[in-house]
Amino acid sequence: MELCTPSEEWEAEHQAYWEEWGEEAMIPASFDLTGYDNYHTYLQDLASKQQGEGNWVPNSNYFLVNENERIMAMLNIRHELNDFLRKVGGHIGYGVRPSERRKGYATRILREALAVCQELKIEHVLVTCEASNFGSAKAIINNGGIEDESYKDRAGKITRRFWIRNK
Repeated sequence: MELCTPSEEWEAEHQAYWEEWGEEAMIPASFDLTGYDNYHTYLQDLASKQQGEGNWVPNSNYFLVNENERIMAMLNIRHELNDFLRKVGGHIGYGVRPSERRKGYATRILREALAVCQELKIEHVLVTCEASNFGSAKAIINNGGIEDESYKDRAGKITRRFWIRNK
């Protein structure tokens, strides 16, 4: 298993991964292909977002790829936090391919993400998940997550917030 950055060579595999999500909102959102005419345009937009343009903070994106060159999970690391990310998104967003869930990939990609955060000198990493996402909470705890106060939005949706000391 290795982390790979999005590039033209991953177009077909990214498309297949995205299609597996179906009507479910894709996590992380930076990998959602909705509305793009072609993959080249998507990659250009992703590069702009990675620089922190618009509502985005500077960030990095990766695929967790197995030995068969199949994308098992996707990862977005935010290099800094804004008000929204402090409440809901955190430093790390990850999603596991729907057909590959409950196989340890969430724990694995989060461990890989923490190594990247260490390179970025992010010592206290915020990771969040929906209150109902027990699998993600378990992966966060397995990687040293200590639960902090949850955040409840205006609609009543609760986001669990965890801090990981990354030294």
